[in-house]
Amino acid sequence: MDIILLERIEKLGSIGDVVSFKDGYARNFLLPNKKALRANEANRKVFEANRSKIEADNASRRGEAEIHSKDVEGRSVVLIRASSNAGQLYGSVSVRDIVDALNADGANLAKSMIVLERPIKTIGLFDVKVTLHPEVAVMVKVNVARSPDEAEQQAQGVDVIKAMFEDDAAAAAATDFEAGNGEMTEEEAARAEAAPAADEAAEETED
Repeated sequence: MDIILLERIEKLGSIGDVVSFKDGYARNFLLPNKKALRANEANRKVFEANRSKIEADNASRRGEAEIHSKDVEGRSVVLIRASSNAGQLYGSVSVRDIVDALNADGANLAKSMIVLERPIKTIGLFDVKVTLHPEVAVMVKVNVARSPDEAEQQAQGVDVIKAMFEDDAAAAAATDFEAGNGEMTEEEAARAEAAPAADEAAEETED
């Protein structure tokens, strides 16, 4: 379907551009959300007659978004979740979770502004894009952890999963060492059994 864009669409075009796009996306999203018009002769005339107003309205919304962006950019939210020892979440962090956390902190965002390519399914720090306007986007940080202390460590740059595995490896090594101190290896046991016989042979030789 050929459409006339009424606002900038990322990777597609800018205001006034006539582009071809998949019918489903155009009918279900672009047209009902007034982001585009069907590219027919009547709509071309309507667009050109209203172009100045459309561009002025867009500039006004962009200005408001730029002001809003100063309050949103660089924000960080902490989401406490249960996970396995390997850091895999029991469930996932969704767009709704992120926007609710940001809004609880006063960000004043709509769910549609959060750009999350895939659900977050592990603990860690994640950079998430927030689109306040088609031409204004900022990044926020989402800190997913199992406890506030762990979230603080991650905020300071600690890889808690790596640290956890290192701690487990160190504990296992210490356990093996302690167990080894109380038991002889097969080689040590063989030497111990052979020692009395060697002593007896030495005594007979001396006699």
